[in-house]
Amino acid sequence: MTRTQQANEPGEGRAEPAPAEAAGKVRFTDLPISAEVQRAVADMGFEEATSVQSQSIPLIMDGRDVIGHSQTGTGKTAAFGIPILELLDFRQRNVIQCLILCPTRELTMQACDEMVKFAKYKKDVRVTPIYGGQSYDRQIRAINAGVQIVIGTPGRIMDLMDRGVLNFGGVRMVVLDEADEMLSMGFRDDIETILSDVPEDRQTVLFSATMSQEIMEIAKRYLVDPRLVKVVHHQLTVPSIAQYYCESPMGKKTEVLARLLDFHDPNRSLIFCNTKRMVDDLTSSLVLRGFQAECLHGDMKQQARTNVMERFKKGMVEILIATDVAARGIDVDDIDVVYNYDVPQDIEYYVHRIGRTGRAGKDG
Repeated sequence: MTRTQQANEPGEGRAEPAPAEAAGKVRFTDLPISAEVQRAVADMGFEEATSVQSQSIPLIMDGRDVIGHSQTGTGKTAAFGIPILELLDFRQRNVIQCLILCPTRELTMQACDEMVKFAKYKKDVRVTPIYGGQSYDRQIRAINAGVQIVIGTPGRIMDLMDRGVLNFGGVRMVVLDEADEMLSMGFRDDIETILSDVPEDRQTVLFSATMSQEIMEIAKRYLVDPRLVKVVHHQLTVPSIAQYYCESPMGKKTEVLARLLDFHDPNRSLIFCNTKRMVDDLTSSLVLRGFQAECLHGDMKQQARTNVMERFKKGMVEILIATDVAARGIDVDDIDVVYNYDVPQDIEYYVHRIGRTGRAGKDG
């Protein structure tokens, strides 16, 4: 019986909750991970695992299919990345053993960077990011040189599959990261085509901030007897983030924002707009007012986006103005203030936006 057939049978494929997390925080030293990975985690400054990590890591290490229901910023990359590294077969160094699908280039690069850090003390771990905006030749050379973990966006993965470059015959685990975002971006057909090219006898892990009907359909079709890891938020935001709103006269939002920036004088701030055009317009307006501001959105070339993010992380850019999708990969702990220039259309986007501040135990 194949895994797909088993998942579709009556009573199968239901996501049973994972065991309740024990009271108190779980340290990484208490999890079933190797000394090499524990050392790498310690180098990164982490001691206590997040809820999604402490629940997911043992289940994935045990070979279970997992549905992770948690918001962005809860440490999902470590939740699936650490087990991936522990489950690699190092006798097959040139075989793609794990495929991670991400919705955006930024999230792909971020996941790759974190995987490399977790693998710091593991020998011969090869991770390759695959995304649009980068040379095909460069990515093809990396794949042909031998890689065990491929992290990529569905569109570019499909392109390289069509070119006969990617061979998923040896894949033992697939991760759908931010699955709800991939579906909202129209990648469902690509995802299903990719999964049809991966062995059915594999482990599948799905993370999503929302549990829509479409997500549940994907889970029922492609996951076998999955365990549900749900990070329960008793409130949508954390106490360390103070939230305020300003009523602005029509046509005066930019002026009000400029005054807020002058008043708060943050070292590093993030401003969200709903459209790429508004990001460009607002950036130009703030620069004309003398602010050190730069933009980040999907119409920019990949190198330009990478350069902006590097300058922002290093503190060379004080104000970053971005769209929701472009900001998915922003992982900076010391953002002082987040401004919602436009009100987001979805509450999940609002939670994601303000969660860019108040990180790592700091106030925001």
